[in-house]
Amino acid sequence: MRIVTRKPCGSYMQINRTGIVLSPNSKRVVLRPFIPLPEERTLRIIARLSALPEAEVGELIANVLEEFHGRHQRPRDFLLARFEDVREHLITDAPLSENRRLLIGAYFTQEYAVESAALFNPSIVWHPDQSGLPKGTRRFVLSLRATGEGHLSSITFRSGVVDSQCAISIDKPTRFATPADVVTDTWYQKTLFLRKLAELGLAGGFTNRVVGRLDKEFSLEQLDEALELAVRENRMRHHEFDTVLDGIVTLARSNYEITYLPETKLSERLIFPYSPTETAGMEDARFVRFQEEDGGIRYYATYSAYDGRLVLPQLLETDDFLDFKMHTLNGPAIADKGLALFPRKINGRYAMLSRQDGENLFLMYSDMLHFWHSKRVLIRPTYPWDFVQVGNCGSPIETDAGWLILTHGVGPMRKYSIGAFLVDRDDPSRLIGRLKHPLLTPNEEEREGYVPNVVYSCGAVVHNDHLILPYAMSDYATTFGTIPLNELLSAIEPE
Repeated sequence: MRIVTRKPCGSYMQINRTGIVLSPNSKRVVLRPFIPLPEERTLRIIARLSALPEAEVGELIANVLEEFHGRHQRPRDFLLARFEDVREHLITDAPLSENRRLLIGAYFTQEYAVESAALFNPSIVWHPDQSGLPKGTRRFVLSLRATGEGHLSSITFRSGVVDSQCAISIDKPTRFATPADVVTDTWYQKTLFLRKLAELGLAGGFTNRVVGRLDKEFSLEQLDEALELAVRENRMRHHEFDTVLDGIVTLARSNYEITYLPETKLSERLIFPYSPTETAGMEDARFVRFQEEDGGIRYYATYSAYDGRLVLPQLLETDDFLDFKMHTLNGPAIADKGLALFPRKINGRYAMLSRQDGENLFLMYSDMLHFWHSKRVLIRPTYPWDFVQVGNCGSPIETDAGWLILTHGVGPMRKYSIGAFLVDRDDPSRLIGRLKHPLLTPNEEEREGYVPNVVYSCGAVVHNDHLILPYAMSDYATTFGTIPLNELLSAIEPE
């Protein structure tokens, strides 16, 4: 299938639709805590389970494990961990059998289909492992926004290869989806932590007393101890500090690390919301393969953390897609959605695209990756198909002609299209040229979905002089398009 877009010169620019479709799969489920409310229900459930004879307990848990066999990895570990979460509600410290602990854990556990509603907004980067491939073939990592019940979004992955002819093959995902283990001994830098607290309006005497007890680097456990001491010292006025206390804890838990066991397949790795700022989802990760100044490679992704009220931009970092660090992004220039990091420093500084006002596309520079203070408008809505807003579709792609930046534009009937423009490699604030007509608009097969009339991407790559563009179809499923790079660049009209 092909979409045809008229060039200004009267010829045609064609993007090849591959026909590959990655659809949501309701069979991919994870285990999640089930928390009955109000809290008194927990006490009553545990009381009923405590009254069961041991033989019946053994029979019940055997049935549970048999019924859910093969649907999860290490389910016993999860059920035992859930028991520990509710242990405080037991009325005695008497030891319990493993079967009874497993059964109690099972009553406070539920399955969650992580991608039952949608699998969309893809971002593609080259895989850190390129071994064992034929000449001209490259392996990639594809991140996707997986959405399930309650519109809760998480980050999931697929892998695949692009061969020398730009044919795309997707590796079949396994049956499992496995959330990561949270690293409990994350360390924080005192100076950066205090700076962020000040930006959040949480500076003051109480904060100073807490931070004053901490070393230059401190752990979450040490922070908890410092908070407990500060509250104890101010116990007569502790209600005055509740807002500050909650803010300090939220900031700390928004900066965390997760890790997967090495044997976990890439398609099984699921980055599930963990911090207080992510309780309603993690949205639209834009991954970039970043080349450090010393030649090293590191992967970053900006994503939107959503707590049901506010959207907060966050930064994810990884070297190997096994260990991830999540950080808050700081500074007055951090706002709204759609941040996208350039894949290298420019003139010794980090550069990033952003959408500060939900309408225009901005350019930002910073000497520090996690702090951003200045911004300037890069492009504004200009053509009828992007009059409502213009944003990016992932990190810029470096070409000989300049930085190629894919955009999303919103036009009449809230229809999304994908466009492109070029900026100078040494001075990205200088606009070289721009597509007057969309590169891609939704066709009849793509316009039906959770949000109709939308095509959207969070990142593309270039392979063998072709643009490889994964994109979402109406916030439901994902597909790919390809186009020769020179054909795309020649359609961009000079400014």
